[in-house]
Formats: sequence, C-alpha cells, structure tokens
Amino acid sequence: MIKLALSLITILASFTFCTSQSHDKSDTQSESNFVPEIGLGWNLGNQFDAHSNGVANETCWGNPRVEKALFKSLVENGVRTVRIPCTWLGHFGNAPKYQIEEKWINRIDEVVGWAIAEGLNVIINIHHDGADGKYWLNIKAAANNPAVSKSTKAQITAIWTQIANKFNKYDNHLIFEGFNEIHDGKWGWGDNRTDGGKQHRELNAWNQTFVDAVRATGGNNATRFLACPGYVTNADLTIENWTKPNDSAKDRILCAIHFYDPYKYTLENIYTEWGAKADKSKKETWGDEDHVNTMFKKIQNKFKPLKVGVYFGEMGCVRRNNARAESFRRYYIEYVTKACKEYGIPPILWDNGNAGQGKECSGIYNRKTGAFLNDDAKKFAETQAKAWYTTDKNYTLQSIKQKGPNMDGIKVPAIIETEKVNEEKNGTTAYNLQGQRIGTDAKGIVIRNGKKMLVF
Repeated sequence: MIKLALSLITILASFTFCTSQSHDKSDTQSESNFVPEIGLGWNLGNQFDAHSNGVANETCWGNPRVEKALFKSLVENGVRTVRIPCTWLGHFGNAPKYQIEEKWINRIDEVVGWAIAEGLNVIINIHHDGADGKYWLNIKAAANNPAVSKSTKAQITAIWTQIANKFNKYDNHLIFEGFNEIHDGKWGWGDNRTDGGKQHRELNAWNQTFVDAVRATGGNNATRFLACPGYVTNADLTIENWTKPNDSAKDRILCAIHFYDPYKYTLENIYTEWGAKADKSKKETWGDEDHVNTMFKKIQNKFKPLKVGVYFGEMGCVRRNNARAESFRRYYIEYVTKACKEYGIPPILWDNGNAGQGKECSGIYNRKTGAFLNDDAKKFAETQAKAWYTTDKNYTLQSIKQKGPNMDGIKVPAIIETEKVNEEKNGTTAYNLQGQRIGTDAKGIVIRNGKKMLVF
C-alpha cells in the first residue's frame, strides 16, 4: 500500500497561493465576492497572545520560540493565511501616548516578515488585552461609564495608530483585526443580554475607532483589509448586533467570527463523537451537520448584502485519546471545512501548540521546525486540506455525511498500486482517493505516479 504522505506539488501554471509581495489582492475575488484570498488558515496560538502577571510573553504558555522554518512547512501543507494573535499587555507606556515597547513590536514584525516572505497572508490583532472582560479593554465598564468609554477609545486610537504605522510597509498580504473575543466575562451570557444593547453598541463604536485610526495613517493602510469582530465573536450575537463601520475605502471591511459549535464537543471534550452517525450517548444534543448549514446560511444572509466578507478567525477540534474518537474528530473538521468552502467562509484553524489529548489540546505544528507534532495532527491537517482543496464534483457535503467517519483514516485504494507501473510509464494517469480515474487537469488531492499530491 502506498504511504499517505501529503506532498504539496505545484504542477499547474495557475498557482493560486500569493507567491510574492508584489501581488495585489485588490482586484481579485476568491471564496466570496467580498472576501480576500484568505483561503485555508492557521493560528499561531498561545504564542504572542500568551501573558503572565499582566505582561505578554512569547514562551510563557509553554511553546518554544518561533523559528522561520515553521512558515515554509505551513505553505507546503496547504496553509495560505496565518493569524498571529498579539497581546500588548505590559508592553506600552502610560497615557496619552501609550508608547509601545520597540523590542516587542519588532519581534512581532520579524515573525510577520518571515510569514509574508513565504507568500502567506497574515492577520494580526489586539488579542487578550480584553480577555474575560479584564484589563484595559473592559467592555462592561466602557458601556456603562462615558468617561471610561472615551478613555478606552483614546487608547484604542493610540495603540492601533502605532501598530498601523509600524506595519504600513506591508501590502494587502497583511490584514488587521481590531480585537479578539470581547465580552464582559460571561461569554455572551452576561449583562449584554439585559443592558438594552449597551455593550453591543460600545463594541461597534470600538470597531469604528479602530477603522478610523488605521485609515488615518495612510499609505498601504488606506486600503488595507480591516476585520471587525462581533461580540465574543459568537455567530448569533454578531448576526444580531454587529454594524458595519463607516470606511473611506470601498469593500475593505471584514467580520471575524469564531466557530466552535458545539463547544462541549470541540473544545471541552465532554463529548467524543459528532454528527449523524455518532453514538447518541457520546454526542451533544445540538450542533450536528444541519446546524452547520443553518448557521452558515444565516451568516451569508447577514453579510453578503452588506458587502462584508466573513472568516472564521478560530475554529477546530481538540485531539482525542482513542482511534474511534479521532475518526469523528477528522470527520468533524472535514465536514465543517467543506461547508466553509461551499459557503465562502475561510476557516483559520486554532493551534495552541498543546500536543496532548483532551481539553485544550489543539496542537498541530512544532513552532521551531514546522513538523507535525504527532501522527494524529498530520492526519487531521491532511483531512482539512482534502476538504478545502478537492474540486471533484462528486465530493460534496452530502457525500461526506453519507460516508461518515473513516475509522481507519484515509486509505489509498489497492487499485492505485496495481496500476502503478502503467502510470509511471506515461506520467499522466490520475486517480481520486476512491481509486477512480480522473482527468489530467483535475484539482484537489489526487494520485499520480504512485504518490498522493495536492494539485491547485
């Protein structure tokens, strides 16, 4: 049986990744009419967003220092966009300038530069400065006190002006995301439900402040894509309460949502199976395939008329400790990623570097070498790449659901092995993963010359 190694081989002239810094996405259309070429994404999580005792630190949550080799590996495995969450706590001075420490912003700039040099798109933000309603981005305090609201917006302007000026040298490969999961500490189930919309209006005002601050710096920032999150990045709350900021640039506003439905399965590992074929005693009572389609349609219906592109800034599913549970984990990421492709919502996988099993274990790549952390991570990434890049018309959400989880992982059919000799003679015969002959111009994951490859 031929090994499953996934080789990213660019065999078509129309290579679709952004391959040089001169590439301009301003005239392109991709996942939807209003979404830049974000494509399949990945999070450098628990790295520059990590913090301890009020000070952000690259390695304080257990990940090693990031090295350049990581980004080459990401490209080779089909990633097009890297989200680099950035916490700024402990690295800026007092009002009114809030001067950002050069050493911290320069290190982030170095890593951004490595990623962009490999042709990747990058997203940076202000991340845990508002975590759990704490620190200086305190949405509840700002919503209920005009003076706090004013001072917070002044600080947003000061911090984002400095970030925008520092990174103005980069073209549209770089996207700014205003904030992360802003909430009052109750994850969407707090005072935002009873305060008459105060917190939602405050967050909309923060998003406007962010846009105004970036645009005022001019240069590449005059037309840069800017992403404005909804409340706690929850899909329903965002659909209900998010308003589009006014913008001097045309069609350059994005909305960032996070998708971890159902979270007791994807994040907390309370349940170990998902979907129509799961054991009912091991699955959540909501959040199956129908929910995915319903939610994605709601997102489309909200944002497409606004000409606002949406991406999932975080999504994913934690690693399990047995083969059956891992098969459902792969099924989940395959179905949800394929749905993202169908509905035009680029998914950015959450990776916190944790190679364990269970809650909070979302590690995929080694931060120094770019190698997969384990075989489960490799299979998981391959499954997601298959879901995103396969263009076979017979590969649909319905076909994925009908097949269900593959308990043994993805296998290359024996027919590939028996016809390998003829294949090597002419170098043109290609097969899909079901062992069926396909056209020589087929895209997605195909078998050629006895090797599995990703064709664009």
